[in-house]
Amino acid sequence: MTENTDFTLPDSDGAEFKASEHLPLVLYFYPKDSTSGCTTEAREFTELAGEFRKLGYTVAGVSRDSQKSHRNFICRYGLGITLLSDPEEKVCRQFDVIHEKNMYGRKVQGVVRSTFVIGKDGKIAFEWRKVKAAGHAAQVLEALKGA
Repeated sequence: MTENTDFTLPDSDGAEFKASEHLPLVLYFYPKDSTSGCTTEAREFTELAGEFRKLGYTVAGVSRDSQKSHRNFICRYGLGITLLSDPEEKVCRQFDVIHEKNMYGRKVQGVVRSTFVIGKDGKIAFEWRKVKAAGHAAQVLEALKGA
């Protein structure tokens, strides 16, 4: 993984999101909009978004889904967090979250659910890989409160 944590991706409305302009940042990567684990994780980050904001953090989720898919996901579940579209896997690869996975008995390249906290200095302060969706947002929040 690169030491460079800056990137620019489009959000669900097509606006450019430049990471360095949103520090400190909780950046989480997830496999697919509207799937059960990803919905659980996005809802939990939404429920705790105010707590993250009080600590000064922006929360943003990244997947390979399109902006339209993100808009539908946000509307369908009333999400209150930023979702970023990375269909070319540029940022996913930058953070080394694309790995071989076993899906229904066959090997595929997919996003491994991971979260990074990027501090005001642009450096990774915390990192979680291969996380379980349920309860993860609270785990990240607790780590930030204790920091």
